[in-house]
Amino acid sequence: MLKYLIVFIIIVDIYTLVDCAITPQEKVRRFPKWAWLLIIVFTSIFGDIAWFIAGRPRKPGQNRGGKGRIIPPDDNPDFLRKL
Repeated sequence: MLKYLIVFIIIVDIYTLVDCAITPQEKVRRFPKWAWLLIIVFTSIFGDIAWFIAGRPRKPGQNRGGKGRIIPPDDNPDFLRKL
């Protein structure tokens, strides 16, 4: 069982290193790309988790803003123009 865990950790490390290496520098968050590579190599599974949580770029439709402010019809100039 321990053998499979070690193999799994190595596979995740390699995947994370490749993912970080092919990510464009301007899309990397928090630290420079070289720092992320060092963190991933020297801290193994903790570096992998940190990369996926804090360093990896967000997907295009994934923003934290939620929905925009809803304007009631009587305050919406586009709606009033249509009347």
